Amino acid sequence: MIKFFSRFASPFRLNHAGIMGMNQRNIRYIGRYNDRRLYPLVDDKLKTKLIAQQAGATVPELIGVIDSQAHVKRIHHMVENWPGFVIKPAQGSGGKGILVVTKNHQGVYTKASGKTVSHNDVERHITNTLAGLFSLGGKADVAVVENLIAFDDSFSGFSYEGVPDIRVIVFQGYPVMAMMRLSTSASDGKANLHQGAVASG
Repeated sequence: MIKFFSRFASPFRLNHAGIMGMNQRNIRYIGRYNDRRLYPLVDDKLKTKLIAQQAGATVPELIGVIDSQAHVKRIHHMVENWPGFVIKPAQGSGGKGILVVTKNHQGVYTKASGKTVSHNDVERHITNTLAGLFSLGGKADVAVVENLIAFDDSFSGFSYEGVPDIRVIVFQGYPVMAMMRLSTSASDGKANLHQGAVASG
């Protein structure tokens, strides 16, 4: 029997109903079943991407990496032939620092919301990324520039503005649960739960 709880439900009631919180997930599952020496490989999106590519997994195409302040202005030349792109910190936390440009026409960058961002805005975003503003522990970081994923028509109507995705949770080699992450107006076109997206089980 499924019980519904108010917005301010007691953590004890949620636990009794079998709902696992993020702290419990981190301690009882991620911390217990994963080798800590491998954490740096998954805490860095660039390293993870390269490992996935080597394993033959399909990942968004890597446009480039900006790793120093002297190279920040190269971004405009780097993306000039890409109709859409994403800039993200390699060691970002909670979806922070992800800039999604859904339309790049004649050097004008447009986000999913329809708002445009200037060249200066993009350069400032990358500068903040390099300085570690969005990274785990505030460490200096690099900006990863990727191709924007276009979603299949079968997903239209599910997500607001941005690209929805399906996340499958695998435990010791077995898929145990899945959800579709849907962007919202609050998440600014990003399917990231920490930024205001919605998860549909």
